[in-house]
Amino acid sequence: MSNPPANPHSSAHVNWIHIWNMSFGFFGIQFGWGLQMANMSAIYQYLGADESAIPLLWLAAPLTGLIIQPIVGYFSDRTWCRLGRRRPYFLVGAIFASLALVAMPNSSTLWMAAGLLWILDASVNITMEPFRAFVGDLLPPEQRKSGFAMQSLLIGAGAVLSSAMPWMLTNWFGVTNEGEGIPWSVHLSFYMGAVLFLSAVLYTIFTTKEHPPADMAAFEAMKKQSTGPGAVFREIIHGIRSMPSTMRKLAWVQFFTWMALFCLWIYFVPAIAHTIFNGIPGTPEYQQGAEWGGVCFSIYNGVAFVASFGLLALVRHFSAKRIHTVALIIGAIGFFSVPFAQSAQTLIPGMVAIGLAWASILSMPYAMLANGIPPEKMGFYMGVFNFFLVLPQILAALVLGPIMAHWLDNNAMNAILIGGICLVIAAIALRRVPDAA
Repeated sequence: MSNPPANPHSSAHVNWIHIWNMSFGFFGIQFGWGLQMANMSAIYQYLGADESAIPLLWLAAPLTGLIIQPIVGYFSDRTWCRLGRRRPYFLVGAIFASLALVAMPNSSTLWMAAGLLWILDASVNITMEPFRAFVGDLLPPEQRKSGFAMQSLLIGAGAVLSSAMPWMLTNWFGVTNEGEGIPWSVHLSFYMGAVLFLSAVLYTIFTTKEHPPADMAAFEAMKKQSTGPGAVFREIIHGIRSMPSTMRKLAWVQFFTWMALFCLWIYFVPAIAHTIFNGIPGTPEYQQGAEWGGVCFSIYNGVAFVASFGLLALVRHFSAKRIHTVALIIGAIGFFSVPFAQSAQTLIPGMVAIGLAWASILSMPYAMLANGIPPEKMGFYMGVFNFFLVLPQILAALVLGPIMAHWLDNNAMNAILIGGICLVIAAIALRRVPDAA
């Protein structure tokens, strides 16, 4: 089977406002994602979960990504309708994600919250994966680093606001959180997230036009030859076996990077709520720790937002590989600093370091990947690449609980140290990626 030719429009230089428009949906996506990252462990503990059970309850996130992203990528490569190629998936995912965000803080049981997390994560993945391919579709190779850096900037902006929102509502706007259960500030934050998620995605849908395949006859032929009940799974297996060399080497970098991040997302809030604020779930001290954990997440995302401006300049002078290597080492230093913090304020330098790494994690691996895969399979390979983000998270979800219970004395700070070690390994693995990347 011959592949349809690449879209000739992707060779044209694109100005910054169009890059902003095509990326803006990520602001809303990350607002929803940031609420989840900063609040789900606390929500689970408000509903009765202990530290050793939290990783398994987070299993929804990586499992849905593992299943959804390559499938959505496969079908979005083969979609063309009045709304375009990627935009139909943006819209459907955003609608369901917004509904899940409204429902989440109204969870009355632990398993209701876990079930809603499955729905939320599936919906976010339906929206997010085509956004990665969107940049590859619409930008020429020399501008893709700028496109992914712009995504990183907007991701940072969305995450800053979402992560700090419960704290801001409590401390700036006087929202009261009396009584047991999920605080009212969390309810309001999730409702705001639902509105912003859908609005930002709609902005991109209405302001950015997609181009039809250059050879519609070849495109239709590809669709016909790729149908059948097992076609998508055969394509996924074939795609994994035939991954380009750069993608294979980046896979190890992503594996250890996202193992580290999952340790942070699961255990940072319980760690500081217990060790720095001396709280247990249900006490005001624990709530203060959980809210400050959201502030810390906001800080590292805010740093990533600012650092993204620097990335837009750095990518003109340095390779993505060099930028990312330095960023991962800085991030590891940030992880290692967290267990040595003696107060809420002394956590901030570590969050700054993690934020610098996060800006690069959100952009540079995708820039290295986009220039090393066939343009007609951009969506599919972006989805397959996601395997190496979610497999370590699945592994962490399955093994961290028993490790915490049997070897780490349920001390959440030890999980943060494991994350720092993983980032060092990721930086070492990046040395194998071609220097031109």
